[in-house]
Amino acid sequence: MENAELGRLAAEALYLVLLLSGPALLVSLVVGLGVGLFQAVTQVQEQTLSVVPKLGFVALTLVLAGGWMASLLVRFTDGIWVAIPELVR
Repeated sequence: MENAELGRLAAEALYLVLLLSGPALLVSLVVGLGVGLFQAVTQVQEQTLSVVPKLGFVALTLVLAGGWMASLLVRFTDGIWVAIPELVR
Protein backbone atom coordinates (compact mmCIF):
# COMPACT_ATOMS: atom_id res chain seq x y z
CA MET A 1 0.00 0.00 0.00
CA GLU A 2 1.36 3.35 -0.97
CA ASN A 3 1.41 6.29 1.40
CA ALA A 4 -0.54 8.42 -1.06
CA GLU A 5 -3.37 5.88 -1.19
CA LEU A 6 -3.44 5.60 2.59
CA GLY A 7 -3.54 9.38 2.90
CA ARG A 8 -6.37 9.59 0.39
CA LEU A 9 -8.40 7.00 2.29
CA ALA A 10 -7.79 8.78 5.60
CA ALA A 11 -8.79 12.13 4.13
CA GLU A 12 -11.91 10.61 2.59
CA ALA A 13 -12.84 8.98 5.92
CA LEU A 14 -12.41 12.28 7.80
CA TYR A 15 -14.49 14.10 5.20
CA LEU A 16 -17.20 11.45 5.57
CA VAL A 17 -17.17 11.87 9.37
CA LEU A 18 -17.64 15.62 8.96
CA LEU A 19 -20.38 15.15 6.40
CA LEU A 20 -22.28 12.63 8.54
CA SER A 21 -22.02 14.56 11.80
CA GLY A 22 -22.74 17.95 10.24
CA PRO A 23 -26.54 17.90 10.10
CA ALA A 24 -27.00 16.80 13.72
CA LEU A 25 -24.41 19.26 15.00
CA LEU A 26 -25.88 22.12 12.99
CA VAL A 27 -29.41 21.42 14.22
CA SER A 28 -28.16 21.16 17.81
CA LEU A 29 -26.32 24.46 17.45
CA VAL A 30 -29.33 26.30 16.02
CA VAL A 31 -31.78 24.88 18.56
CA GLY A 32 -29.38 25.58 21.43
CA LEU A 33 -28.96 29.16 20.26
CA GLY A 34 -32.72 29.62 19.98
CA VAL A 35 -33.39 28.13 23.41
CA GLY A 36 -30.59 30.19 24.95
CA LEU A 37 -32.02 33.34 23.43
CA PHE A 38 -35.48 32.41 24.71
CA GLN A 39 -34.09 31.79 28.20
CA ALA A 40 -32.25 35.11 28.18
CA VAL A 41 -35.31 37.04 27.05
CA THR A 42 -37.74 35.42 29.47
CA GLN A 43 -35.21 34.90 32.29
CA VAL A 44 -36.27 31.28 32.66
CA GLN A 45 -33.23 29.35 33.87
CA GLU A 46 -34.49 25.80 33.71
CA GLN A 47 -31.71 23.32 32.84
CA THR A 48 -33.93 20.77 31.12
CA LEU A 49 -35.34 23.44 28.83
CA SER A 50 -32.10 23.48 26.86
CA VAL A 51 -31.60 19.70 26.69
CA VAL A 52 -35.02 18.33 25.76
CA PRO A 53 -35.60 20.38 22.57
CA LYS A 54 -32.09 19.60 21.36
CA LEU A 55 -32.63 15.88 21.86
CA GLY A 56 -35.94 16.00 20.05
CA PHE A 57 -34.70 17.99 17.07
CA VAL A 58 -31.50 15.97 16.72
CA ALA A 59 -33.52 12.75 16.83
CA LEU A 60 -35.86 14.13 14.17
CA THR A 61 -32.86 15.13 12.06
CA LEU A 62 -31.37 11.65 12.34
CA VAL A 63 -34.71 10.08 11.38
CA LEU A 64 -35.08 12.34 8.34
CA ALA A 65 -31.44 12.22 7.19
CA GLY A 66 -30.65 8.67 8.36
CA GLY A 67 -31.21 7.05 4.98
CA TRP A 68 -28.90 9.51 3.25
CA MET A 69 -26.27 9.07 5.97
CA ALA A 70 -26.48 5.28 5.79
CA SER A 71 -26.16 5.29 2.00
CA LEU A 72 -22.99 7.39 2.19
CA LEU A 73 -21.51 5.11 4.83
CA VAL A 74 -22.42 1.94 2.94
CA ARG A 75 -20.96 3.35 -0.29
CA PHE A 76 -17.68 4.22 1.47
CA THR A 77 -17.50 0.82 3.20
CA ASP A 78 -18.26 -1.01 -0.03
CA GLY A 79 -15.50 0.94 -1.76
CA ILE A 80 -13.04 -0.03 0.97
CA TRP A 81 -13.97 -3.73 0.74
CA VAL A 82 -13.62 -3.70 -3.04
CA ALA A 83 -10.25 -1.91 -2.83
CA ILE A 84 -8.71 -4.22 -0.21
CA PRO A 85 -7.15 -6.68 -2.70
CA GLU A 86 -5.47 -3.85 -4.57
CA LEU A 87 -4.37 -2.12 -1.38
CA VAL A 88 -2.54 -5.11 0.08
CA ARG A 89 -0.46 -5.88 -3.02
